[in-house]
Amino acid sequence: MEPSSRPSPSLAAIALLGRCPRCGEGRLYERGLKPAAACSACGLDYRFVDSGDGPAVFVILIVGFVVVVGALVTEVKFAPPYWLHALVWLPSTIVLSLGLLRPAKALMIALQYRHRAQEGRLADPTPRPHPPSPEGR
Repeated sequence: MEPSSRPSPSLAAIALLGRCPRCGEGRLYERGLKPAAACSACGLDYRFVDSGDGPAVFVILIVGFVVVVGALVTEVKFAPPYWLHALVWLPSTIVLSLGLLRPAKALMIALQYRHRAQEGRLADPTPRPHPPSPEGR
């Protein structure tokens, strides 16, 4: 089956399993958060991958919301001592952050591939002289 005639894999499967954005079969990551050189199944070259800081920002915002809301609700309902808050919410923050970072990065890479996102470029990079001012100065 040609790559163009394959059905595209779901974004959820790509994000959760860390698979190739084209075929959904090959591994996206070599180890940790480092993308592999190419897909082992379809041969897609991963040199286009540049997720930047986007995944980390989204993870910070999501985890921050969950932890802050959880801590506030816990404080209002149960009023536990502060050491218990620290014992619950610090590890929760670390586990949630580390658990969400890899799928978030895979999702950003898949979206970048699907939408053919590239670095922004100017249409005409040569500078043009400014038009003369109406006063003639």
